[in-house]
Amino acid sequence: MKVAIAGAGLIGQTIAHMLRETGDYEVAALDRDARALDALTAQGIPTVRVDSGDAAALRGALEGYDVLINALPYYLAVNVASAAKGAGVHYFDLTEDVRATHAIRALAEGADHAFMPQCGLAPGFIGIAAHALASRFSEIREVKMRVGALPQFPTNALKYNLTWSVDGLINEYCQPCEAIRDSRTQWVQPLEGLEHFSLDGVEYEAFNTSGGLGTLCETLSGRVESLDYKSVRYPGHRALMQFLLEDLRLSGDRDTLKSIMRRAIPSTEQDVVLIFMTVTGMRNGQLVQEVFTRKIFAKTVCGMPMSAIQITTAGSMCAVLDLFREKRLPQAGFVRQEQVSLPEFLANRFGQVYEGATLDARAPVAVV
Repeated sequence: MKVAIAGAGLIGQTIAHMLRETGDYEVAALDRDARALDALTAQGIPTVRVDSGDAAALRGALEGYDVLINALPYYLAVNVASAAKGAGVHYFDLTEDVRATHAIRALAEGADHAFMPQCGLAPGFIGIAAHALASRFSEIREVKMRVGALPQFPTNALKYNLTWSVDGLINEYCQPCEAIRDSRTQWVQPLEGLEHFSLDGVEYEAFNTSGGLGTLCETLSGRVESLDYKSVRYPGHRALMQFLLEDLRLSGDRDTLKSIMRRAIPSTEQDVVLIFMTVTGMRNGQLVQEVFTRKIFAKTVCGMPMSAIQITTAGSMCAVLDLFREKRLPQAGFVRQEQVSLPEFLANRFGQVYEGATLDARAPVAVV
């Protein structure tokens, strides 16, 4: 299978390395950043320099490929998906943006190729796991999904380091959030719904952020009383972000906020991804609760040191693509994350990173 990856940033590079290591994929990276492409070229990965904002140029660059993986910022998603449709290739992305996903769903109507957005950690894996747990109940009362990509060693006032896209981070802090309350789908405000919990003796806070639910509200509509998604941070983070976004009114000046964060908050590869999810409901006439937790740390994968957010985001994308290649997912139209089987995902050579296993990228995959 020939795969084009739009975006040669951190996650795009990781996906390229993971797929290439299998020997089952021909991979090329597309970007307008010559330096990012040069880094991949030096590692033996083919590259094409193209302006991702130019749909016609991107469409032309996709000739001969089977799949386009979009690892670019959320605001380019619709443009890139349109190019994929025009080129007649399958489309996968990592976007957390709700409006972009709705637009991509419209593009997928009647399409001969698959369009599967939101294939990362959250949205992505978290929706697969939540749907699997919820399916074990005859009556679902409550689904709580909590995810955080955190520094292992927080040192600044925000108790946070940059581990992924600043654009995506700010977007999820500023956009309205879907939730289900009293069996009705509602919009709730970001940064609200503050709660505290502890896990393994460490204190955390969680609050509303946008996009992490993917299409789960629609999928479980009419079947669940309460469903929400919150980002996990160390205590105190939310209050400072609220000060920046609301008191200083930087939610309306994202360019200034991005500049401040990039200048003042260092990135780190010493991170941990925390997944904490609970589903409560009725089973065999009893009220029961199931808990699903994971802690995934930075480590070496495919011979490269990778952060936890690289491992989980790229690992999820590659696992979903693997399952698609095996024809275990629909081959045309809009594909939801909830259509992925959790057991099949976790058994996949890439999905095994969520079980703490070291990735064996060259493990055989049956193609039927």
